Amino acid sequence: MDRNVTRRHALSAAALAGVGAAVTACSSGAETTTATATPAGGEAAGAGAGEANPAPAPAGALAKKSDIPVGGGVVLKAEKVVVVQPEAGTFKAYSTVCPHQGCPVQRVKGGLIVCPCHNSTFAIADGSPKSGPAKKGLAEVAISADGDTVTLA
Repeated sequence: MDRNVTRRHALSAAALAGVGAAVTACSSGAETTTATATPAGGEAAGAGAGEANPAPAPAGALAKKSDIPVGGGVVLKAEKVVVVQPEAGTFKAYSTVCPHQGCPVQRVKGGLIVCPCHNSTFAIADGSPKSGPAKKGLAEVAISADGDTVTLA
C-alpha cells in the first residue's frame, strides 16, 4: 500500500476519533482539552491579550509570578487549576472544572476565564459567573504566592 495513503488514512481516522470524543464529551459533561500553560513551561495555546506563555516554573511550583499577567492568567491542565492576577500583586486560583457541565476552562481573556463548551465566562477577581449558562462560580483553590512563585497551599 502507498505510504501517503496510509498516513492520510491514519490522520483521517485520528481526526474522526477526536470529533467523536468531543461529541461524546459534550453530551457527558466532560471534554478533553489542551492547556494554555503547563508548569514545565510547555506550550501556551492561543496566547494573546491577558494570556501568558510561561517559562518553566521551579519544581513544586504552579507558575512563576512573572508569567501571570496582571488582568490575566494561565490555565494549568495537568493540575486542573487556573492561576490569575486580577490586580498587581494579587494572585488567585480556581478549579478548571466549569460548574455548568464539568468541561474544563481553557483560557483567560479580557479579565475573564472562558469555558469553551457553552461559552460561560467567570470573573478573575472572584470566580463568579459573568455570562453563559453557568449559575455557580468556579471553585477557589488555595495557593501560596511567596517569593517568585505560586504553589498549591
